[in-house]
Amino acid sequence: MTIVARAEVLAEQLVAPLGRRWSHVQAVAARAREVAAAVPGDEVETLVAAAWLHDIGYSDQIGQTRFHPLDGARFLRAHGWPVSIVNLVAHHSGARFEAAERGMSNELNEFPFVDNPVLDALVLADLTTGPSGERLSYDERISEILQRYPEADPVHRTWVKAAPILKEAVMRAELRISANSA
Repeated sequence: MTIVARAEVLAEQLVAPLGRRWSHVQAVAARAREVAAAVPGDEVETLVAAAWLHDIGYSDQIGQTRFHPLDGARFLRAHGWPVSIVNLVAHHSGARFEAAERGMSNELNEFPFVDNPVLDALVLADLTTGPSGERLSYDERISEILQRYPEADPVHRTWVKAAPILKEAVMRAELRISANSA
């Protein structure tokens, strides 16, 4: 079984019971395939597997800290997943900003942050997909997040700070897609 197939099976086991979150994960994985031109060919499977797995930390079966990137990464590391996928799950979509808001930066630092084209493509896939799997622009997605969480919530505070920086990641991925499609 390929790494992508294994990731899909595990994601379904852990995330399908969460309802709409499962719709989001399926759409992010599909979007990752669409944006695969943003990464080197030998990294496409890593990107798609990470897209399947990025939200497994929301599962009650594995969530211990209630900070889903950390819980997902710890679970994957404990189960022998490749370090590149584990680190992508740990740091997807601005997790370092939310970790700072939650006072969990030291815990997240168990996983090296690697700012690379695969992370940019994962950010693009995740942050152009709405909570029910609908396609959104980056700006629409950030607006949706800010509306969903009250101003005092760490998630809201995270996105106020992280949005401009992650927009740069999205733009880098889009530029790579354009360059590789020409």
